Amino acid sequence: MLINLSDVLTKEGRQVTQEADIEMTSYVSYGVSVPIVEKSKVGIEAVNIGTGKARIKGSFNITCLCTCDRCLEEVKAPLEVSFERIAASPETETDDEVDDLSFMDGFHLNVETLVNNEIMSNWPAKILCKEDCKGLCMKCGQNLNKGDCGCDTFVPDPRFAALQDIFNASKEV
Repeated sequence: MLINLSDVLTKEGRQVTQEADIEMTSYVSYGVSVPIVEKSKVGIEAVNIGTGKARIKGSFNITCLCTCDRCLEEVKAPLEVSFERIAASPETETDDEVDDLSFMDGFHLNVETLVNNEIMSNWPAKILCKEDCKGLCMKCGQNLNKGDCGCDTFVPDPRFAALQDIFNASKEV
């Protein structure tokens, strides 16, 4: 969806408040398409802050259906996003204050591009089913949240590997 910001960018003191639907049905994260199962409208407020510049504020909520990074179980991951960006008209000289304008198409604000950029910058580093997720067994692959598998998880200290080799060499067959 495109929102026309020509009045806001060209007339001092102008302000526009609008809600827009999120048309995305999935988000691509690290090459994996993640379905969006719940989403709110994007509330956007654009205010002129000088010749050819506007401050764009907004917020939205989405919930994605992801897999837990430790145990690979399906989990709903809610994401609440609030943003504030500075946009400029095409003929305005850009300076350090103006943000990346990939979400602007001339005098129009591309809501989908802005939403995608904001999801990308607010995406969590790890998604877990619960904070104390135990993950999978390194030997058999069982989900340790559902119970212990009984595998031997002892890992010897690698500093004693040479000593272990001496014991193994002197063992009688």
